[in-house]
Amino acid sequence: MFDIDTPPARVSSGGVAQPDDPPRRVPRALSNLEKAAVVVRLLLNEGADLPLEALPEDLQARLIKQMGSMGLVDRVTLDAVAEEFAEALEGIGLSFPHGLAGALSAMDGKITPTTAARLRREAGVRQMGDPWQRLRALPPEELAEIAEAESTEVAAVMLSKLDTAKAAALLGKLPGPVARRITYAISQTGKVTPEAVDRIGWSLATQIDARPILAFADRPEKRVGNILNQSAQTTREQVMSALDEEDAAFATSVRKVLFTFADIPRRVATRDVPSVVRGADPDQLVVALAAATEGDEAAVAEFLLGNMSARMADNLRDEVRERGKIKRAEGEAAMTALVAIIRALEEEGALTLIDPDEEES
Repeated sequence: MFDIDTPPARVSSGGVAQPDDPPRRVPRALSNLEKAAVVVRLLLNEGADLPLEALPEDLQARLIKQMGSMGLVDRVTLDAVAEEFAEALEGIGLSFPHGLAGALSAMDGKITPTTAARLRREAGVRQMGDPWQRLRALPPEELAEIAEAESTEVAAVMLSKLDTAKAAALLGKLPGPVARRITYAISQTGKVTPEAVDRIGWSLATQIDARPILAFADRPEKRVGNILNQSAQTTREQVMSALDEEDAAFATSVRKVLFTFADIPRRVATRDVPSVVRGADPDQLVVALAAATEGDEAAVAEFLLGNMSARMADNLRDEVRERGKIKRAEGEAAMTALVAIIRALEEEGALTLIDPDEEES
C-alpha cells in the first residue's frame, strides 16, 4: 500500500533508491506591523537602545499590542524578516521627519526662532519630545515666574519634576509664603497619575511656545552691565549716576552684573588668584598693578600680591617699582584686560566668581 506520509524515493547514480531531501520550509506571511514587532523584539534582544518614545502614542500602543499577540516565530520567518529589514535599510538614501512637528524639531536652531514659532502657531503643532526636558532647561528666574502664575498644585508638580539643584534654585527665587505653600503641596502629589503629569507638562510647554520671541537673549541689566564692564571708569561712573537718578531699581540690577577691577577682591576667591596670575599677560599685569595706587584699586593690588607665592609677589613688586608712574589710560586698559582674563577663565570653568547676592546674605 502507498504510504502518503513517506516521501518519494529518488535513485542515485549507483542505482540505490534514496529518500528525497525534505521540502524547504517557507517563511510565514506577516503583515508590516507584525514584521515591525519582530524587528523590535530582535533588536531589543541584541541590547539595542531604541527611542520608541519618539513614535506617536497611537503607534506605540499598536506596536505593544502586536508584540503581545505574536507568540512564537520560527527561525525561517525570523531570518526572512531580518533580511528584508536589512535590505530596506541598505536601500534608504535619505530620511525625512514625519509631519511639520518633526520637520520643525529637526530644524531647531537652524532657522530663526520667529519663523519656527510662526509655523507652529499656523499649523497648530506642538514641539515634539519630553516637555519636562524643555522646562528643566529654563533658568530658575523663568521657572519662578511660571510657578507664581500657576496654581499651587501645578507648581508642586513642576517642582517635583525638576532636579534637586534646579528646584532649590527655584525656591530661592520665590517669596517666602509662596515657596512654603508649594513645598507643602508636594505632600499632596502622591496620587497624581503619569497622565496628569504629562498633561501639566504639555500645558506649561504650550505657554512657553505662546510667549513672544524676544529680540535679545540677555536681560537689559546684563546687556548694560557687560557694556559698562568694557567702558572707561569715568564713563561707567557717569552712566551709573544717571541710572541712579532715572531708575534706582534698574541701577541696582546693573550693579549686580558689573564686574570691574575694583570688584576683584569680593568676587574672586583667594584660591583662584594663582590661576588669574598665570592666565594674565605678564606685562599687562605689571602695568595694572603699577596703576593701582589709590583707594579700592590699591586694595586690589594688595589682594592679588597677597594671595600668590611670596617669590612671585616680590618679583612683581620689583617690576612695578621699575615701571614707575603709569598713564591713567594705559593703566585702565591693563585693568580691563585683567578683568577680561578672569571672565574668560570663568567661561572655561577654571574658576567660579562669587555671587554678590550670596556675599550679601
